[in-house]
Amino acid sequence: MNLPSKIALVTGATRGIGLETVRQLARQRVHVILAGRDRERAVEAALNLQMDALPVEALQLDVTDGESIRAAVQEVERRHGKLDILVNNAGVFIDDFTKAPSEQSAETWRKTFDTNVFGLIDTTRAFLPLLRKSPAGRIVNVSSGLGSLALHSDPDSPIYDIKVPAYNVSKSAVNAWTVQLAHELRNTPIKVNAIHPGSVKTDMNAQGSIEVELGAKSSVQMALLGADGPNGSFTHLGEVLPW
Repeated sequence: MNLPSKIALVTGATRGIGLETVRQLARQRVHVILAGRDRERAVEAALNLQMDALPVEALQLDVTDGESIRAAVQEVERRHGKLDILVNNAGVFIDDFTKAPSEQSAETWRKTFDTNVFGLIDTTRAFLPLLRKSPAGRIVNVSSGLGSLALHSDPDSPIYDIKVPAYNVSKSAVNAWTVQLAHELRNTPIKVNAIHPGSVKTDMNAQGSIEVELGAKSSVQMALLGADGPNGSFTHLGEVLPW
């Protein structure tokens, strides 16, 4: 029996883009750890994929809880001793569409940044020692085209009028973090990249225009990136996007 050679962990993976990312990676014979804030939902999702003979296991992980992150790292180290791929997919979108940028509540800003930025950074920092044990570690940060400062500043851009600030700015911060970490790790086998999944039809985005299968593709491409692939990039389906 040939066992998968790579171990991947996908956060926020009990539904939507995260769940589909797990499915697609597992179909590539990557052993995938399906991580979710709710343990029961993570186990249920993993069991459903296991029924299709996919190499998936469940893990409880709340990226806003330091103790949960530490416990998850310890569990992955105990089970596998390393991590080859980290897909930072967990995120929230809670802006009030009826309010202007200056009217969004402080609570909205804090909750958004706690998950989308601080949770992503804390999770990455905690798993970095295990990623360093991989011969070719990959970190994929799920960002958004809505985080592009260039597009938001261009009146001719299709996103020019989509000002949902807490979410948008959190994704700009994710892009900035990606650049900083990629620079730190530039002389290592680890590659760090941000991706835009597209406007995907999910529970979080009722106005999405593409199916989840296509939405997960960018994450999977960067997770399986070869040694000659980019480091510190922001792309959608291989196309470079403006910061």
